[in-house]
Amino acid sequence: MKIKLIALDLDGTTLRKGGILAPETKEILETAIKKGIHVVVATGRVFSALPESIFSIRGLEYIITSNGAHITQLEEMKRIYSNYPSGEAIEKVKNLLFEHREYPIEVFTDGQAYIDEMIFETIKVEGSDYMDANYIIKTRKPVSNIYDFLTKNKACIENINIHFREFEHKAKLKEILEKQQDITITSSMPHNLEIGGKNTSKANAIASLCELIDIEETNVMAVGDSLNDQAMIEKAGIGIAMGNAEKEIKDVADYVTLSNDENGVAYVVKKFVLDKL
Repeated sequence: MKIKLIALDLDGTTLRKGGILAPETKEILETAIKKGIHVVVATGRVFSALPESIFSIRGLEYIITSNGAHITQLEEMKRIYSNYPSGEAIEKVKNLLFEHREYPIEVFTDGQAYIDEMIFETIKVEGSDYMDANYIIKTRKPVSNIYDFLTKNKACIENINIHFREFEHKAKLKEILEKQQDITITSSMPHNLEIGGKNTSKANAIASLCELIDIEETNVMAVGDSLNDQAMIEKAGIGIAMGNAEKEIKDVADYVTLSNDENGVAYVVKKFVLDKL
């Protein structure tokens, strides 16, 4: 099977702990690009929260953000694909989340992530034992009322991110949300849930990109570690789970590589794409 496109999750996959892009990984990806392979970042991050190191990968053409809500063509900084929840679905979700407003939420729209200013200031002063305080302060913009903000922007919501201190609370709200129509629910870390549109996923964004650049999905290698990577791993010609991936991801993958801190992406690109192992 000839790999023509490599789809890569970021956190826990391409990036090491601390959000670091290892020099070896960067070098191997650039080698693949030089050989005509499309390397595509597919992340749950909103565009404004992408690390600068990703843009240093020479030849990188496309980035999929917010779990498949957007594809951005980097050369012209142009969005070539969008997939939003309906405004009606967002309004219903907003009402439900307001009933459970003890759980902090973040709203992604127009490439930026927003959080309620009360939550933002509390985290800024006190930190958090279940949210990444430094990351939130660096990448989130505070707004006076996150629920009003959600309604005002309901026509173009990329993603809603919900945080939980207790896993059982996450499980209970997930069960409630799963009864809602026209949304998808996924997760990229143990303490969160993420809400997207009815057909929003990394897998669907990759499928659309493949159609655009005339590549069969059987020629895709997808690499990830979390539940929001599962569909793209299952649909790819070769689905790769990281050594640090959740069990559910390893169970559906064709191959399990090394962990992100062992440069598992570089290893698997060398093995399946560059034939250097």
